[in-house]
Amino acid sequence: MIGVLIAAAFAVSCNNTPTEEVALSGLKRADFQAEIRGKKTDLYTLRNANGMEVCLTNFGGRMVSIMVPDKDGNMKDVIVGQKTINDYNTYASDFGATIGRYANRIDQGKITLDGVEYQLPKNNFGHCLHGGCTLDGKGVGPKDANWEVPMGWQYSVMDVEDVTDTCITFVNVSPDGEAGFPGTVIAKTTYTLTPCNAIDIVWKATTDKKTVINMCNHAYFNLNGDYATPITNHMMALNADYFTPVDETFMTTGEIAPVEGTPMDFRRPKAIGEDIEKFDYAQLKNGNGYDHNWVLNTKGCEKCPVARVFSPLSGITLTVFTNEPGIQVYTGNFLDGTVNGKDGKPIQFRTAVCLETQHFPDSPNKGNLEGWYNCELNPGEEYYSHCVYAFGVMKEGECCMKHENCEKAEGCDKDKAECKEGGCKEGGCKEGGCKEVGCKEHKDCDKEK
Repeated sequence: MIGVLIAAAFAVSCNNTPTEEVALSGLKRADFQAEIRGKKTDLYTLRNANGMEVCLTNFGGRMVSIMVPDKDGNMKDVIVGQKTINDYNTYASDFGATIGRYANRIDQGKITLDGVEYQLPKNNFGHCLHGGCTLDGKGVGPKDANWEVPMGWQYSVMDVEDVTDTCITFVNVSPDGEAGFPGTVIAKTTYTLTPCNAIDIVWKATTDKKTVINMCNHAYFNLNGDYATPITNHMMALNADYFTPVDETFMTTGEIAPVEGTPMDFRRPKAIGEDIEKFDYAQLKNGNGYDHNWVLNTKGCEKCPVARVFSPLSGITLTVFTNEPGIQVYTGNFLDGTVNGKDGKPIQFRTAVCLETQHFPDSPNKGNLEGWYNCELNPGEEYYSHCVYAFGVMKEGECCMKHENCEKAEGCDKDKAECKEGGCKEGGCKEGGCKEVGCKEHKDCDKEK
């Protein structure tokens, strides 16, 4: 079904200009119109026939707001962000941004390609995080690598290639040597809002010299629809039997460890806050909570869900699909109230959860290890990454999310939290593919696929 919707969405010609002046989320287009480092920024609004609305800006290729209906039909904004372009250009953040050239961490900011070592910025415990991101690039990278240019794609003003009512493509050109990375990379990020309340994201990139690449979206979700409330109440399930442990500097050790018998086990849904403070477990102490990469069981299958999150307050569900081998779950452990959100309230500790589909952290240095993946991109090749964030509403008595429902609902496999014939069909992968959450009743959806 996802594939059908993607094909239909991309068949639509993208040639409109932004028309929304005030969005349903309350964002004002005028507040995002500025000139930053010689390029114009703007606010773009996507909306489907259901009334779902997604606002984005070309400053970092960001999602700024996502309006979806809750269990009572009221529209809720389910991501954390800021209300003006001036805020984004003043307070360093990766809220909702397109991350590149390499999402997550690279050990000591060093990579070696064809025997040549490249030194990248060290901006996080001695490592390169999210491409060496900082709003002020001075003193972060080599002086011959665009010393005066802010590092990280989340602070780049991207070009808008195409835009319609339901899709937009951002283009970012990263020159050879930017933040120390080799090769001129042309990267495209396309957001499509589907008829079934899913945000479909496709990343593509090419290079003129061998490089490494790992792109993702860094949305900070709060399905309560109120970022003043913690996300520790969210129920979460991850389709992963293993994860990649980290040391005290958040760097992956190279190990792939089983989740069984640990607080990292989300194969059966549980509240994010259930085990998050168990700091006698070294991984939670090292991450200050959850800030880890899980090794997905789906092996590149884009039709099978890799994660599902549910807010018992709003009833809103979020299901994630991807072709990537990993997903980084970050529970807002370093949000500290120093930056305000869209309604002026401070963004506090653990009031958002990130679900970043990706190659594993430090794959440039660990891609030769068993179970890890190569992240190199060569001239003549095209990088492709795909992520779908599908929204819905939890139905009364639906199995495989709340413990009590999963215990009682007929057809649920209690041990694996997957759904059998006769029960709900969102929890596990079966022959013939998976059903998309919240999509079965829409007239444009293929109910069988």
